[in-house]
Amino acid sequence: MLKLTRRGPVQYLESEEFLKDPSILHGFCTRIGGVSGGPFASLNVSPREGDPPEQVRENWQRLASAFGIPCEQFFVVNQVHGERFLAIEDAFSCRFLEDRQVDAIVTDRPGVAIGIKTADCAPVLLFDRRNRAIAAVHAGWRGTALGIAEKAVGVMGQRYASRPEDLSAVIGPSIGPCCYEVDGPVFEALSEQGGSDRVLQPGIREGRWMLDLPLANRIQLERAGIQPGRIFTSGFCTCCRPDLFFSHRRDGAKTGRHLNFILLARGK
Repeated sequence: MLKLTRRGPVQYLESEEFLKDPSILHGFCTRIGGVSGGPFASLNVSPREGDPPEQVRENWQRLASAFGIPCEQFFVVNQVHGERFLAIEDAFSCRFLEDRQVDAIVTDRPGVAIGIKTADCAPVLLFDRRNRAIAAVHAGWRGTALGIAEKAVGVMGQRYASRPEDLSAVIGPSIGPCCYEVDGPVFEALSEQGGSDRVLQPGIREGRWMLDLPLANRIQLERAGIQPGRIFTSGFCTCCRPDLFFSHRRDGAKTGRHLNFILLARGK
């Protein structure tokens, strides 16, 4: 279960499951709490869509202040709807990492806030409570068709000896099956994944289907061995809630991006 809360001007969602462990800090940010205007109002974290860079920098400063994390400790990447992973093992700057074309980040380093930017795609955060490792995954339909959430469990196992039974997963706000109409190529790509009959339902228009993106990723995480009772979804559709979320499907290319992040605290 996720609940809306606030730190200073920043409104975000947090997982009650993750809150049980004081050694991690996380947040699924909404669009509320920044300084951007127009279609980027207000807490947009990406300048790529046309928001003035100085406003985006101020939004990052607000996030850093709200969560008590220095801006240079936020690590984000250039997401490309693929299946590549980045493991953070040393101290880099977030500006350097933004040029890395990957869609998932893993680390076991304390003090590193790994983040995913979204505006309809599903953000998936993973936490290994035993071996103290985390992952942040960007899962749009392409990444989901490639099995990126399931692969994240495998990558954590390879790098940090994470066992699926020790993992908790939270799937943040994304476009819901109420709004996510997809076409034939998307249907075919996702039909290769198990459980497609559960996540793809016939749409109103011929040759169209309604995709349940959160459920598709839940099925992958369960298939990877995570206990169903340790997988949580937000229940929010980004397309349905313009008051809270940016949405590429609803607003087109000229819209903002949210930050979704997780961090292992130092000294815990």
